[in-house]
Amino acid sequence: MTYGTSIPPGEALTALADPTRRAIVEKLARGALPVGELADGLTVSRPAVSQHLKVLSDAGLLTVTPHGTRRLYRLAPEGVAQLRRYLDRLWDDALSNFAAEAERRAASKEP
Repeated sequence: MTYGTSIPPGEALTALADPTRRAIVEKLARGALPVGELADGLTVSRPAVSQHLKVLSDAGLLTVTPHGTRRLYRLAPEGVAQLRRYLDRLWDDALSNFAAEAERRAASKEP
């Protein structure tokens, strides 16, 4: 299951708001894994991990590939890139606004 760029970044942010899902994403940053290996070390059940994987997939952050009798989960490069572009735009806007305010204060000699 691969999703295109039509998923709003807010869905990815909402999906990543959960600490278990962030832990799953951190594990998948090292490479593709089946649900059983993803569940190892997590404080939730294997079925709960599957539910978290569905949320991450629906948010466009994961791809799922059948591999024999298992399904391998991996980060979706385009979904992660879309989220990064969104965060980069936010950061760029914040820096631009900070610079504009600093220049305004320097010009008016405000503290």
